[in-house]
Amino acid sequence: MTEKILKNNQAVVAGEIISDFEFSHEVFGEGFYFVKLKVSRLSHSSDIIPLLVSERLIDVSQSHIGQFLEARGQFRSYNKHENNRNHLVLSLFVRELELIDSVENRKPNMIFLDGYICKEPVYRTTPLGREIADVLLAVNRAYGKSDYIPCICWGRNARYAGNLSVGSRIQLWGRIQSREYQKRVGENNVVSRVAYEISVNKMEYIDDGINLERKVADSGNIG
Repeated sequence: MTEKILKNNQAVVAGEIISDFEFSHEVFGEGFYFVKLKVSRLSHSSDIIPLLVSERLIDVSQSHIGQFLEARGQFRSYNKHENNRNHLVLSLFVRELELIDSVENRKPNMIFLDGYICKEPVYRTTPLGREIADVLLAVNRAYGKSDYIPCICWGRNARYAGNLSVGSRIQLWGRIQSREYQKRVGENNVVSRVAYEISVNKMEYIDDGINLERKVADSGNIG
């Protein structure tokens, strides 16, 4: 069961460390720290991905800013209670890491998820005519827990996802992306925040019946 749980949420990223390690929490004497990784896209823009790293994997007392790192693990979520409200916090929980000389010949940002749609997908069209669908995926974790991961689909994947119902099991492949947005706080203040989501470039519906039927939607139309 544990091996199956590990297989349904797999991510690998490679990029430049751009922050020092910041303490998050401790479990049975093992400290966990956040660090930010800058991961380049093919378009020459970049994503800033938060990693959650054990102090047993790397010396967190030292600054590693400017060094390159490859990390493998699971993209996870938890609800953080702040200012009388809950909000979803997402990060890559690192199981393996390696300091590397460069990101050349590496696959800098890949993720695979196998989970269940837990909220009605929202299909929409942008003013420029681009088709988008927002999907919230529940991915099972050990000990009865689940991670709730926002995903964004494009083009015909978006049309396909928009017709799926809550409870549908899907597998998807894509990349982790960061997106900055403006949020109004009070009447006169606007603050910048960062959202994290999976940009989907391939998805597959899984019928859990006896006769396993697979309906594939595959599109290279990715943001």
